[in-house]
Amino acid sequence: MKYEYSRIEKKWQQIWDEKKVYAAKNGDDRPKFYGLIEFPYPSGDGLHVGHPRPYTAMDIITRKKRMEGYNVLFPIGFDAFGLPTENYAIKNHMHPAEVTKRNIARFTEQLKMLGYGFDWDRCIDTTDPDYYKWTQWIFLQFFKHGLAYKMGMPVNWCTSCKVVLANEEVVNGVCERCGAPVIKKEKSQWMLAITKYAQRLIDDLDDVDFIERVKTQQRNWIGRSVGAEVDFSTTAGDKLRVFTTRADTLFGVTYMVMSPEHRFLEKWEPLIENLDEVRGYQAEAAKKSDFERTELQKDKTGVQLKGVRAINPVTGGEIPIFISDYVLATYGTGAIMAVPGHDTRDWEFARKFGLPIIEVVSGGDVEKEAYVDCETGTLVNSGFLNGLPVEEAKKKIIEWLTEHGLGEQKINYKLRDWVFSRQRYWGEPIPIIKCPKCGWVPMDEQDLPLLLPDVKSYEPTDTGESPLAHMREWVECTCPKCGGPAEHETDTMPNWAGSSWYFLRYMDPDNSEALASKEALDYWTPVDWYNGGMEHTTLHLLYSRFWHKFLYDIGVVPTKEPYMKRTSHGMILGLNPHNFDNLSDEEKASLVEQCGSEKEAKKYLVEKYGEMANQNIVKMSKSLGNVVNPDDVIKEFGADTLRLYVMFLGDFEKAAPWSPTAVKGCKRFLDRVWNLAENRIEGDESYSAANEAAVHRAIKKVGDDIDSMKFNTAIAVLMSLVNDFYSNAPSRGDIKALLTLLSPFAPHICDELWELQGFEGLCCQQKWPEYDESKTVESIKEIAVQVGGQLKTTVKVPLDSPDDVVLEAAKADEKIARLIEGKQIVRTIVVKNKLINLIVK
Repeated sequence: MKYEYSRIEKKWQQIWDEKKVYAAKNGDDRPKFYGLIEFPYPSGDGLHVGHPRPYTAMDIITRKKRMEGYNVLFPIGFDAFGLPTENYAIKNHMHPAEVTKRNIARFTEQLKMLGYGFDWDRCIDTTDPDYYKWTQWIFLQFFKHGLAYKMGMPVNWCTSCKVVLANEEVVNGVCERCGAPVIKKEKSQWMLAITKYAQRLIDDLDDVDFIERVKTQQRNWIGRSVGAEVDFSTTAGDKLRVFTTRADTLFGVTYMVMSPEHRFLEKWEPLIENLDEVRGYQAEAAKKSDFERTELQKDKTGVQLKGVRAINPVTGGEIPIFISDYVLATYGTGAIMAVPGHDTRDWEFARKFGLPIIEVVSGGDVEKEAYVDCETGTLVNSGFLNGLPVEEAKKKIIEWLTEHGLGEQKINYKLRDWVFSRQRYWGEPIPIIKCPKCGWVPMDEQDLPLLLPDVKSYEPTDTGESPLAHMREWVECTCPKCGGPAEHETDTMPNWAGSSWYFLRYMDPDNSEALASKEALDYWTPVDWYNGGMEHTTLHLLYSRFWHKFLYDIGVVPTKEPYMKRTSHGMILGLNPHNFDNLSDEEKASLVEQCGSEKEAKKYLVEKYGEMANQNIVKMSKSLGNVVNPDDVIKEFGADTLRLYVMFLGDFEKAAPWSPTAVKGCKRFLDRVWNLAENRIEGDESYSAANEAAVHRAIKKVGDDIDSMKFNTAIAVLMSLVNDFYSNAPSRGDIKALLTLLSPFAPHICDELWELQGFEGLCCQQKWPEYDESKTVESIKEIAVQVGGQLKTTVKVPLDSPDDVVLEAAKADEKIARLIEGKQIVRTIVVKNKLINLIVK
């Protein structure tokens, strides 16, 4: 019988669905295991081969856990609000809800084709009002506890999406989503006070099993630093407060720099003598993103404020004040003290504008370059700090500043409060009402969800105002506090809102009285193992930890951390079509003929496509035409082959290239499994003597490798076991063990062969096999027999046999007996457990 993967896979997917094989049970006596993947954004393009890699990995882990007797929750849902859907809908003149419904149906079909063991009865959709009712409810709790507030501030504005972006959504100065330039714009925005949780977000990383690079990225993003806040008086009468980790270098401060957006600039307008120059610089700075402004390698620009000067608090001397775009209003206090003797950027700025440079930590030559290796050293030119080591000087200056009322010790964080407003249609409406009398008023919780209006026109505005603002019937409402006329907030939530708590809704998705019942939360929380992309470490992962901690503080969830374990995966890369080595033989020949040589051909490709042409492997993209559609792979080779291959690619945590040739190799392996087991093997279910050690070793190795996410080596072990079975015919028990071990990786073929063999139940529901450590070591060894140094045959002997036993076994072999007949063995050479060499004459 032929291995008809298409028929087999559809058959078993239907059986699993009908029997609800993968349904989790709330409040079961079995130990629970909650395995989680990052739920997908349902784009119009459907799944690509990057999706199956993390999904298959967690599917394998959870399948093994079920077989080990756990009550497993492995859920799926869709993170469906957001800009891409809205932009697609606008472009194609469709409603975002219609686009979302269609895309979710497509994703569902593709995910089911891959045979994942999701509990589909728990599927969620963040655009479902029954879901976002609770997203809105959580926002109201933030507001009522003083953690959601609205304020005017310079924000990141995407010039194409026409929407405000969080700092984390701006990558290299452009919009993470569309790649368009991001500029600064003044807007009133809803904020979530994540900074109030900064220290806890750092400290509690010690209590969870996250891979170290995830912890490091989160700590660096939060950016805790210990220093001092120092007040610099000004000739305008105001005090400029700065934060510094190096208060010991105050004697070296020769100028100050303010953000172009600093609030004092408006106040000082009558005093500033070069106001036009200042205004011109502010306008240019507004066109730049935070990334562009703070890039270390960029040209140093700035304008001195003529008419206002600062006063160094330790020397009493006046120093100039500049505005420069590398200082951000949203970071620290929006002003810095400059110590050009010991900071490279300050040194370059001072050189450009002819400002004094003073050495205050000995060890370098500040006339040639900034001496920045000054974490240790001795203070000089620093008055009462002279002669002190750096650490002692830091303590003494903070004591002095505190005593004189000029400053105080301060812990600072790079982390900013979360910009939570979006001026778009396709997002959760913010459940706040603006009343002319009462101000911002929370909606009554009984009135949730606040639904999006069902309208035809929802395009973004050039002014930055939300499209909802023009929908007056929806906007106008009654104040729940005073009963007077009021208006709904017209901003919507960012696409990160729904994903900040979705793992909780899976626990009790149909609950209409709470986001989840206390019983479900107590049973399932926390998530035992969460796998996701490194790109979400400083966005979703940080945000969801913040939301969970807040919910813990108000008594909604029972644990302070949402996830006990976090791992990550590498992406699947594609062949670069612009790389010479990836061209077809015909293309290579044509290009070489055109350019004159292979060297010139490669040079031509670099000139045409840039340095990327030198890379053999690149990120898959539609523009390069190297995206692999999983549907095509499933159609040609089957879902089990695709599942097997994405796990066999290499180290799971590292990026790996897609190889069409290697896909075929995985299909051949499954063909070999099919050929071994399609015909029923009779007999009992014990392991054969010839294969017993290999089976026990495989059980141990495959189990350990799944637990440590070494899926590629687990598959290699299974391939080796199949080779053993081809060498030594497998017993019924051998086949049973193979199918059980292979089932998490290739569940369809295993359930089919299980049925053909006549075993009871479903393969995917069997108990995970146990191994005997003593039997993982072979009791019989096959050793080589040489005569005169030439290999003649092999014989089997007990492990660690004495030399005389090995010799007798060799002499008893018919072939060797004929070769040495009538000859004298003058010497034997034995390499224990490997070979015996007979020297004869």
